[in-house]
Amino acid sequence: MSRESVSRVAVAIQTGLTPVAWGTTYYVATEFLPPGRPLLAATLRALPVGIVFVATGRVLPSGAWWWRALVLGTLNIGAFFALLFVAAFRLPGGVAATLGAVQPLVAAGLATALLGEKFRATTAAAAGLGIIGVALLVLRPGANMDALGIAAAFCATVSMATGIVLAKRWGRPVSLLAFTGWQLTVGGLLLTPLVFALEGLPNAMTSRNLGGFLWLCIVGTGAAYANWFRGIQLLPVTTTSALGLLSPVVATAIGWAALQQSLSLVQLVGAAVVLATVTLHITIETHQSDTPIQRNASDANQANQTSQASQNR
Repeated sequence: MSRESVSRVAVAIQTGLTPVAWGTTYYVATEFLPPGRPLLAATLRALPVGIVFVATGRVLPSGAWWWRALVLGTLNIGAFFALLFVAAFRLPGGVAATLGAVQPLVAAGLATALLGEKFRATTAAAAGLGIIGVALLVLRPGANMDALGIAAAFCATVSMATGIVLAKRWGRPVSLLAFTGWQLTVGGLLLTPLVFALEGLPNAMTSRNLGGFLWLCIVGTGAAYANWFRGIQLLPVTTTSALGLLSPVVATAIGWAALQQSLSLVQLVGAAVVLATVTLHITIETHQSDTPIQRNASDANQANQTSQASQNR
């Protein structure tokens, strides 16, 4: 295996830590957060971290990046979270997760249209295998198929897939911290009116609630999304999207370990299929992609801008 291939696998493993962190969300939300306020949870996990990141990065969007930040923040955070919670309320978790597993296939199609990435038969086959694996893992017989819930889950999947592809297409013009902060702030601001209109604020917050929010803010959002957006820049779109399949595996494992939920043989087979699918996606891109990782593309762009600014002084 070449040095470039090893580097790509290492980046994929590091990026995969983000969906692993996201997999803890269900446990934290149900065991630590105030009940019945999913939009509040989404807003508090995005907006405070976004503001801190923007303040720390000390860079605001300029020019076309004002509307690009609005689009990316809407697709990756605001619209995605809102649609995801609509789906969560109207569908069993297994149905929503199975529809979410379509994301690698959607992202592959968008990447072909917008980025010129090859849509390979092996990629389509791996994406189909991932859908089957997630269905075996979380889908239950007799699950309720609500039309609005299905539409919301599919739109959430398309929203995230589109956000991934556009972030890859447009690149990252500033530091990873500022870039992540822009999107989290936009998403949080879009969700805030929905919180007051549909849920309101809880009368009191316990130390357990605060601990859950801190975990979601620091680990599940701040560190996770910064790592995710880094992976988007360095990996093929199909690989990044496929890594998202790890979330239901982690959520199921936590349910078994912490909540004493039972695991059937079918679920274990589904988990194995999902892990095999993620490995297959990484292997396909590692052996068939001839594009080197542009590790410092955005940093080089910033360096050029700094150099030009120095020359103009």
